Amino acid sequence: MGRARTPVVAGWFTEEPERPEDFRLLGTRCADCSAVFFPREDDFCRNPACCGTRLLEVPLSPRGRVWSFTDGRYRPPAPYVSDPAREWEPYTLVAVELAAERMVVLGQAVPGITVADLAVGMEVEVVPGVLNEDDERVWTTWHWRPVGARP
Repeated sequence: MGRARTPVVAGWFTEEPERPEDFRLLGTRCADCSAVFFPREDDFCRNPACCGTRLLEVPLSPRGRVWSFTDGRYRPPAPYVSDPAREWEPYTLVAVELAAERMVVLGQAVPGITVADLAVGMEVEVVPGVLNEDDERVWTTWHWRPVGARP
């Protein structure tokens, strides 16, 4: 029997799409003012000029452009879960501008992509990712991958 696949945060992305290219981050759109939010908002519109409470789930654009990026080279302190017995692996954090939604979304780059592989304005796509694994679970998330990069 395989390990359970568990999203790091339920409802923030499509959990098991039929095709990998159907993977999307999930936001919400206010039915009154059309503002889009990520992370999702399910109770009220965050737009200060709107009092809307009708929020609809919407898939966000699958591609965007690198707005900024940096690398994480240190083991974060508690309460971050990190196994001290395992060697710390640096990661690349990417801020991606989604033009249609008029927002910037953060996420890790796919493993193997470093800051040397990125440039501001480069096109990237959202893909399924793994944040952590243990004997019982695979904790799923999203990653950003440069368009044209191999999986």
